[in-house]
Amino acid sequence: MTPFPWKQAMGFGLGVLRLSPHEFWSMTPRELACAIEAFTGRTTPLDRATLTQLMQRYPDDVSLRQNYRE
Repeated sequence: MTPFPWKQAMGFGLGVLRLSPHEFWSMTPRELACAIEAFTGRTTPLDRATLTQLMQRYPDDVSLRQNYRE
């Protein structure tokens, strides 16, 4: 099992999010992870079905795209 990355968590929580030490140590790791995700805009990865729909709607070949206009 990988140990919890306390150094990085403290750096982000105290430095980037500007939490006070009391606020930081009052959070659970899950709460901190949610705060980091909200700050960075990270979301869950796309599932296969959504990715397939996007690939069909926006193929690499621009001329094949739905509603393509020159």
